[in-house]
Formats: sequence, C-alpha cells, structure tokens
Amino acid sequence: MAAPLDPVIAQIIPLMPMRDPTVMTPQSARDSLRALAAARAAIPPPPVDSVEDIKVQGGAGPLDARVYRVGSTPAPTVVFFHGGGWVAGDLETHDRQGRNLAIETGAVVVSVDYRRPPETPFPGAFEDAFAAVSDIFTRVAEFGGDAKRLGVAGDSAGGNLAATTAIACRDAGIELAAQLLVYPVTDVLGAYADARENARYPSRAENADGYFLTRATMEWFCGHYLADPGHASDWRVSPLRAASLAGLAPAVVTTAWFDPLRDEGAAYARALEAAGVRVKHHEGSGLIHGYFGMGDASDAARAEAQRARADFKTLLMRGV
Repeated sequence: MAAPLDPVIAQIIPLMPMRDPTVMTPQSARDSLRALAAARAAIPPPPVDSVEDIKVQGGAGPLDARVYRVGSTPAPTVVFFHGGGWVAGDLETHDRQGRNLAIETGAVVVSVDYRRPPETPFPGAFEDAFAAVSDIFTRVAEFGGDAKRLGVAGDSAGGNLAATTAIACRDAGIELAAQLLVYPVTDVLGAYADARENARYPSRAENADGYFLTRATMEWFCGHYLADPGHASDWRVSPLRAASLAGLAPAVVTTAWFDPLRDEGAAYARALEAAGVRVKHHEGSGLIHGYFGMGDASDAARAEAQRARADFKTLLMRGV
C-alpha cells in the first residue's frame, strides 16, 4: 500500500502556484514561479564555493547559464535543465536545485536557461538543450575537466529535456556518464486531453487534481509547447516513443506517488531497463510533483531527493 501524502506537503499545496490553467497566462506562470522563489529569500541558499553567470551555445545563439562549483579539483560536469512546463522556470527559480546538485554530487553544475514557448515552441527548447550539452562537452576543460564524466539532469519539463538530450547525445556519439530524470515528462501523445492515451497511465486520473500539478495544467503546457499537435509523437518531446533506448547513459529516474506524471515516468524507467540501460527508480512515496524544491520544509522530500542525487553521484563517479 502506498504511503499517505506527507502532512507537511499537504499544508504546502494550497500555497503553490500554477494550479488553475483557466486563468493562467505564460507571463503569470513565470511571475508566480519567480515569486515563489523570492518568498524563500529569508532562508539562506545552500552554500557553494562559487556561482558564475556565463553564456553557452544554444540552438539559435547564445543562452544564459549559471555555473555552480564546489572545490577546485577535477570533477564531473552536469548540465541541468529547469522545470516549469517548458513555459515558466528560469535560472532563479531553480537556483537552489542547482546548488544542491553541486553540493551533493561534487560536480560542476551548469544550469541552462533555454528558450521557452509560446515565443519559441517545440523543438526550440530541445534544440537549445542539445546544443548546450554539445557545447559544454567540447569545452569541458573549462568546467569539470573530464569528458568521461559528463551528465545531464532536469526536473519535470527539464527532465524531459535531459531525457531527450541523452538520446540525441547517444546518436551523436557523445557518451554521457549518467542522466538524472526528476519526475520527467516522457509521453505527450494526446497532449493530456485524449481519453484513450490518458487511460494508459492511471495516475493521470488518480492524481488529476488536488496535488499541485494537475492534468489540466499539463494540457495547458503542451498546448503552448506544441504548435503542431502532430509533434507529440516525436521522440524529441516524447522520449518514451523513441525507436530505441538501447545504449543510453545509466539513469536515475524519480517519480512522485501523487503526481499525474507518475506512471509515464515509471514506464520510461521500465523501458530503459528493458533496453539494457542501468536504471535506479525512486518512487517518491507520499510525495508530489515538485518535491525536489520542498526540502527546506519537508523531511520526506529532502531525504528522497538526497537519495536520488546520491545514486546519480555514484553513476557520475564510476571509473574514477
């Protein structure tokens, strides 16, 4: 039997933004996530040795990025993509996640601010993500310094970008050491509005409403990201639809029990495993979508995120 909803998180849910897509605009979604991050200003951010804002190459030009370092010895490099339904989220909203990733893995973390819809619809964010990883791979001496220990990570829509970029890296001959996919979007066929497609993933009905991220909000996000609904079957937005997942980097996949994305994330973990990829899946019992950002309040969220990052570190450090 699944663990009940964490009581601390139950108190947080009513305070969370982006829960009503009927009144949401792209700008209001961005503003609300920024406001949520700003509201935590009184809590000191996790300390790292240095934070540097830089530029990396994107699909159509330079992108803003932020580099987090702990220590000065050679280290793995992790390219991180923030969540926010592709539409919202930025370097500021996910600053603490970048810091925690650097602290707990020892990696140099490069957080990338990709182009967002509706201004830049699919495949803009994917093209930016892959271009950024390719650029960082060629310049790895400026970051962790070890091309054999390059990983990708991301949460939600950022997990989607990390997963699809891992596939593109395999196809381009860029060998990644690991991928960390945090409650990722893996199958958008039907854009969360098609009853037959939704029925393939019971969590879309079980957790359709009431747990921060809703199925209706996912429909809203997809409507902005996919200018052409036909793109939903493209592996660059639905990695679970890729022709083959063989040969991909070892993966840590996290899901959350009370999340409409739970079952597609679990399905991706199973598909990776079936393709011969080494996978560790964390089910997130008692947790909701977004719990990686709730560690300051919830002990359960913090512990589960730390377990996932520890497993990711193990993959990054293989062969050292």
